[in-house]
Formats: sequence, C-alpha cells, structure tokens
Amino acid sequence: MTDASAVDDAKAIEKLYEYGERLNEAKDKPQHVEDYKGIIEATKGSVKAKQLAAQLIPRFFRYFPDLQTQAVEAHLDLCEEEELGVRVQAIRSLPLFCKDNPDYVSKFVDILAQLLMAEENVERDAVQKALMSLLRQDVKASLTALFKHVATVDEGAYENIREKVLNYIRDKVFPLKAELLKPQEQMECHMTDLIKKSLQDVTGAEFEMFMEFLKSLSIFGDKAPPERIQELVEISEGQADLDAQFDVEDGDHIDRLISCLSMAMPFFVRGGSNSKFLNYVNKNIIPVFDKLPNQERKLDLLKNLAESCPYTTPHDSRQILPSIVQLLKKCMPRRKTEEMNFTYVECLLYTFHHIASKAPNATNSLCGYKIVTGQPSDRLGEDFSECYKDFMERLTCVEELSRATMKKLTQGMDEHNKAMAAAVSDEAKERIKIQKQNATTGLRTCNNILAMTQPLHAKSPLFIGDKRINLSWKEVTKPTSSVIIGAGTKRPGGAINGSSNNAAKKARGAGDLQNQLVNRAFEGISYDGRGGGRGGGRGRGRGRVGRGRGRGYR
Repeated sequence: MTDASAVDDAKAIEKLYEYGERLNEAKDKPQHVEDYKGIIEATKGSVKAKQLAAQLIPRFFRYFPDLQTQAVEAHLDLCEEEELGVRVQAIRSLPLFCKDNPDYVSKFVDILAQLLMAEENVERDAVQKALMSLLRQDVKASLTALFKHVATVDEGAYENIREKVLNYIRDKVFPLKAELLKPQEQMECHMTDLIKKSLQDVTGAEFEMFMEFLKSLSIFGDKAPPERIQELVEISEGQADLDAQFDVEDGDHIDRLISCLSMAMPFFVRGGSNSKFLNYVNKNIIPVFDKLPNQERKLDLLKNLAESCPYTTPHDSRQILPSIVQLLKKCMPRRKTEEMNFTYVECLLYTFHHIASKAPNATNSLCGYKIVTGQPSDRLGEDFSECYKDFMERLTCVEELSRATMKKLTQGMDEHNKAMAAAVSDEAKERIKIQKQNATTGLRTCNNILAMTQPLHAKSPLFIGDKRINLSWKEVTKPTSSVIIGAGTKRPGGAINGSSNNAAKKARGAGDLQNQLVNRAFEGISYDGRGGGRGGGRGRGRGRVGRGRGRGYR
C-alpha cells in the first residue's frame, strides 16, 4: 500500500467512525439516510473498512427499511470475501440483523448452513455460533430452515452441505434440546414433523440417529400415550417400506426391513402394534424364506420374529401360525443324518410357543393336537393323526440331536478348561475364553430347545407364552453365530441381538471374526461322518455408501 492509499484508507475509516457515532447519538436516526448509505458503500473499500462496515450495517439496519435489501446484499458479499478476517466478522454479525427483523431468520440460517462447509476452523466456529444464536432467537424458523437441507435429494456438492448440516444438528442441536425446544410439547412435535419429512432419503445410520433422538423426547417418554408410541412404530414401518412389493432379490429392502423391525422392538414392548410388520413378513417373506440371499439374513429375520412374537395379538397369531409351523417342520429333521440349524429351531420353537398360546386350537389341524376350546375351529372330528406323528418324529429327532450336541460341548468345555490352565500368553487365554463363551452359548441354545420341545409331546400341550425361556443370544454381550450340525453344514454370519442390521449397534467388521471363532468351537461335531461347519456371511459396516432408501443398512 502506497502512502497516498494509506492516507485515503485512514480517511475512509475515520469517515466510517463519524457515520457510526452520528447514527448512534441521533434521536432521529431514520433521517440520517446518507450516513447509512456511506456505511453500505464502505463494503467496497479496504479490508479494515469492510470489517468495520460489517459491524455497523446490522447495528442500524432496522432504522432504514428502504435500504434493507441493499444492506443485506452488501453484507452477504462480505461473508464471501477473500480475506478471512472480513468473512469471520460478517458471519458473526449476521444474527444482529434478526433481533428486530425476525423475517430474516430463515434466510440467514439457510446461508449459514451452506457456510458450514468452511475449511478454516475460526470461520467454521463463527458459522456454528451464529447458527446457535439464531436458533435461540427463533428456534422454530431456524430448525425449519436447517432441515430443508436435510430433506434435499440433490447429489453432488450439495450432498456435502447436507452432511455438514446433519452433523451440526447431531452435535450442537440435539444435545441442547431441553434448552432449545420451548415450549416443550409444541416444539418437540415440530421437531418430530421435521424429522419425519426428512426420512424419505436417509442412510441406515442417519435413521438410527433420528430414532434415538425421538425416543429421548418427553412426548415419547415413559408417560407417553399409546398413540405416541404407535407413531414411532409407524415411522419405522414407513422406513421399512411395508407398502412396497417384495422382491426376494432386493437385499437392501430386506436389510432395511430387518433393521427397522429390530429398532421398533422397544415400541412393541410399550404397547405399539407389530401387526403390520408381522403380516408383511408372513405374507411376503416366510413363503420365500429358502430363497433369501444368505444365511445371515435368514437368522436375523428369525431372531427378530422370535423377539417380537410375545407382543402379537391373538388374531395375528392365528393368521401367522400356519406359516410358522410349516417353516418349523422344514427346520426340524426327521432323521439324525440330516443337517439342523440349532439357532433356527430355537427361534421358531420360541415363536411357535408364543403365538400358539394365543390361538391354541389352531394347532389341532397343523400339528395333530386335541385342544378343546368348544369352538368350531377345534376341528376335533377330523383326522390329523399323520400330522401328529410327523411332528412328534421331528421333535424326537431334534431332542436327540440336542442332547448329543450338549454332550460333545460339555466334553469340549473340559478340554477348554485344561487348555486355559496350560495357556501362557494373553492371546491364547483370550482365544480359549471366547471358545468357552461360544460353547456356553451352544449349550444354552440346546437347553432352550429341550425346554420347548418336551411340553409339545402331549396331545393337549400347554404352550409357553411367558418369559421363562431366555433366548440364547439375549444373554451374551458378543455376537454369536447360529449352530449348524450335520451334512453339508453351513455357518451363517454373526448377528447381534436379533438383527445383523441393527442400526443401533456398532460397525459389523468384527462379526466375521466372531463367526470364525464360533465355527472353530464346534468343529468336529457331526452326525453323518462329514465334518464340522464352514464359515459363512460377510463383514459389513454402516459407512456411507450413497443415500437413498435402504442405503447403509448393511
């Protein structure tokens, strides 16, 4: 800068200070239009002049309505200046415009949302603080403007803005919900509506984030009425796309459905209806169960089915029971030389007991029982003896396989104990510990199977419709594979707590390692002379792989 330009710059700064002082002291500020015009014009001056103008423009903005458009445009130009200091000052001053002009909140939130892409830490910090200031000024308008960026379906550069906005909402807005969402019920409802509108185009991880937040709101809390709980179920149903035509080759839809069913489980416990989920599974998926792409999905589905069946209505139970019995028979071999997936059988026996307890006489025609309720549906005059014989043979075979497996697992536990005593390295001890845990899970599975098959031998059995059976995978903290013993043995991939797609769990990369350890724990156990199992399934994470319904659920 030359001496002459430095002098001119100093004069311009001095003039700006004069404008500001005059406007500050004037009682009739609207009469000083030329002073405010001079401040606006300073946005084209030197760096110092621009920084000072960025402070003065919003300070006197409300007194000059005829110049507001010009003032805002000039200020927004400062937000895009090459000089970092100018940009930061202009960004910090944005909320001042809205103190007496709330109509500008949405516009400025929209602009600040785009500025979250800033690379400089100090600039990004200024943007986040300015956004928070506007949220505190008008939370409803600010949230509405922010969520417009979340609901967008544009790709490319705008996708990056959407991701930044989502991160800001997650990290800055959600933790302050008690402070920001006031009046509480009104604003929680508004936030819920905004989230629901945004769910048409989210990844599995994003859906999980939103659902976890919704569950934390007071309107969905412990004292929430049934219609509120059902609202959460319906959100899960919508994400699961239960109105869509089912395609067994559409792995994304299957993953999304299983994940959403798993996330909806706590709502069923609280009184929400699982009817739409279970009827969709019954109508569309169980009939093509054998055609599902891999063992892992099959296991996920059966675990979720088992966990949700205690909350099924008698009407739905009667509708679903025939499909469950048919699938159960498929999974229970009649001969010990046939392969059997023990975890499948555990899931299906548990499901069978719970839904049969709500429609007991429906089992007469399906299993050959003689349960008397006095209703025509008892069908006691018909001969279902072949059904009964077939069902009993399968139950007996399952019991024999389970007892033999328990014997081998118990012997294996003794060997593990000896190996643990001899182990020297921590790595060896950890490996043996995991083998023992997997053997324990196998024993638990077999025990559950025996506890559920034994009552079924009676002509008029008492079905287990309470919580006395603890599903084997619910008692462990680590993912476990299903146990498959016999010819052509396959071992599905790991699943955690009922769904390998459970968005509430951590990334799945560790699942395959656990499966391999489970497989090794059961190596050598077979009943037809052909050896143990093969590892199955594949590792997966919940990383972003593009957006759209079903993305990120595997």
